[in-house]
Amino acid sequence: MKRILYTAILLITINAFSQSPWTKKKGEFYTQLSFSTIANYNTLFGSPDKALNGKITDNTLQFYGEYGLTDKTTIITSIPLKLISHKDISDTDKTALGNIEIGIKHNFYNKEWLISGQINIEANTSTFNTNSGIRTGYDAWSITPLLTFGRGFNNWYVQGFTGVNIRTNNYSSNFKIGGEIGYKPIPKLWFIVGLDILKSFDNGNVLLPTSNLLTGLYINNQEYRSFSIKAIGEITKNFGLTAGIGGAFSGNNVAKQGAFNFGLYHKF
Repeated sequence: MKRILYTAILLITINAFSQSPWTKKKGEFYTQLSFSTIANYNTLFGSPDKALNGKITDNTLQFYGEYGLTDKTTIITSIPLKLISHKDISDTDKTALGNIEIGIKHNFYNKEWLISGQINIEANTSTFNTNSGIRTGYDAWSITPLLTFGRGFNNWYVQGFTGVNIRTNNYSSNFKIGGEIGYKPIPKLWFIVGLDILKSFDNGNVLLPTSNLLTGLYINNQEYRSFSIKAIGEITKNFGLTAGIGGAFSGNNVAKQGAFNFGLYHKF
């Protein structure tokens, strides 16, 4: 049962990084290739909302992997390729790496409930175009310690996480918390609903170019209170499909537009 629940938790997150307490068995390897899009938006959440200087489409093609070092310790990697277009007077497109992320997760309590600790490091591997204002990630390194917890039942599970993002280059750090509930109504099909909150500490004063502020891409003090609805279809024991939608109820400096995600996974 724990193996089935772990598969569901792992595969269907819209977030770039897994934030569950379940770890891989020693020597097991999991990969996922996914595509997500926030299409044709021109407004950011704020007080008041902020109009952009054109329509932005923010696409991400992402490779995600997990490998079990031991039964209790898993290493994680995420490599995002950003495909961003900015439509104003003329069309401008940018394809480049986002912030590559690596992490390690260790389970230190496994009874009815699981509790694990996780540390993620996000590298400053993004690019920025001054003329268009397109930025493909934060101009900073980040470290994110997380505490994760969860429990599996007969045909459903619950999990949650909390932690902080600590960023360099005078970006603000932030607090994050969230959770989700998954239910399996029929064999090989899972449905999941989740909530996610990101709150800035407002402790950074990074000076970003005006062109970047006009596009709103990866600027400072981003915040949101968001929902997600996700699904996974298990085609075979080791292969399947994922899909999801999500969006913010409210926020600051994030797109006032929903996101769509779908992907393929394979376990080794």
